[in-house]
Amino acid sequence: MSRDIYQEPLVSRYTSRAMQEIFSDKVRFSTWRRCWVALAEAQYELGLTELVRPEMIAEMRANVDNIDYDLAAAKEKEIRHDVMAHVFEFGTKCPTAEPIIHLGATSQYVVCNTDLINQVKGLRLVRSSLLQVIRNLSEFALAYKDLPTLGFTHYQPAQPTTVGKRNTLYIQDLIMDLEYLDHLEQQIKARGAKGTVGTQATFVELFKGDNDKVRQLDQLVAEKLGFSQAFAVTGQTYPRKLDTKLAETLAGIGASAHKFAVDLRLLSNLKVQEEPFAAKQTGSSAMAYKRNPMRSERMTGLSRKLMGLPANFAATFANQWFERTLDDSAIRRMDIPQAFLLTDAILKLYVNITSGMVVFPKQIERHLRMELPFMSTEKILMEAVARGKSRQEMHEVIKEHSLAAGRVVKEEGMDNDLLSRLALDDRIPFDQSEIQALVGDYSQFTGRAAAQTEEYIAEVVAPLLAARQDQITEIDSSLSV
Repeated sequence: MSRDIYQEPLVSRYTSRAMQEIFSDKVRFSTWRRCWVALAEAQYELGLTELVRPEMIAEMRANVDNIDYDLAAAKEKEIRHDVMAHVFEFGTKCPTAEPIIHLGATSQYVVCNTDLINQVKGLRLVRSSLLQVIRNLSEFALAYKDLPTLGFTHYQPAQPTTVGKRNTLYIQDLIMDLEYLDHLEQQIKARGAKGTVGTQATFVELFKGDNDKVRQLDQLVAEKLGFSQAFAVTGQTYPRKLDTKLAETLAGIGASAHKFAVDLRLLSNLKVQEEPFAAKQTGSSAMAYKRNPMRSERMTGLSRKLMGLPANFAATFANQWFERTLDDSAIRRMDIPQAFLLTDAILKLYVNITSGMVVFPKQIERHLRMELPFMSTEKILMEAVARGKSRQEMHEVIKEHSLAAGRVVKEEGMDNDLLSRLALDDRIPFDQSEIQALVGDYSQFTGRAAAQTEEYIAEVVAPLLAARQDQITEIDSSLSV
């Protein structure tokens, strides 16, 4: 790695080799050549045998990966056109086929079809990582399905839930992302062979006005490139509306990851649950005792970047004048790979974190114990009404003592003495032992949390993972730095 020029951190620090390769020059330009081979094959098979001969196609196939990048770059510098530079370079490797390379096509024939092919590849990697996170979280949720923990609303202590139940919420978010991703992939079709402004005029000329052959060419090229169909109509490019949906889908994954990462950072501050912490990891250069939630913080920052990208795609789509304008090119060169690389980096972190989260039950219990008197007041209120007391009167009495107990905790740093206060008030129809019996243990306040967790994993998550087992390719989620 060169140390004297800027390096893209997404590549040098955060992302998987597999995702990097999809958006590499090697894959991009070799796929351009595969597009040219597919076009020539389809033209030959549909009858252009006087122009396109088998030996030409064989020569092109043999040189798909034989690319002189320096020659192509020098030619592009001279003519200011990347596609024609590669047409020229490919021609030097295929002198027999040179006259028919790119025959009847526009630049966006190779550029758009390649983009669409690579997007499908990228989405499949994303899907695999998503499923791994869902699997990790489902195992974690089942392991802690019945461990009571303090719930929060407005980041204020609320009723208890369980550690497992809380994690089903993250799973549900990711399954929604998975469904959106599936829908998006179904929308991706080949651009096909549409010509300069989408009218297929050059192909009509090549096939001497045979419209059926031109339609067959479009479909046959799509199939040769791995698609079941092509977009029915296009301008010069495939519809940039698709790019907006791509960005929204990937940004949605970023939002789900951000939500999880922020929650884990808050839990880390409470010392109840933490991300993995390596044996030799350093939390702070000055404060040696610190266990900073570095991975979750990194995931938050990367997600923030990803969540901001859809605006660029929407603006690009909205500014495509008529059949196409070139202001889409530079920004898409950056933003499409970045959207995938960011998603890859985020999910790599998500897999890593969920493979080794640590829970501290005693610290959880400490927080519950501090808040249990407040959490039990609703039950005390209901039981008091059952003994003939006014619900409104009891509510006022309990509120009076709750506020007083809260002041003791906050202003004096003392323990929560609400239950003792209630037991000593003659207006409350219970003594100390009766109140303690009413309060019981924490689990009675978690409702159906444990059962909901078991049901959700058994009825929704496990069948999904079983059905998609072949879509999971294990990734290396270890962190380089």
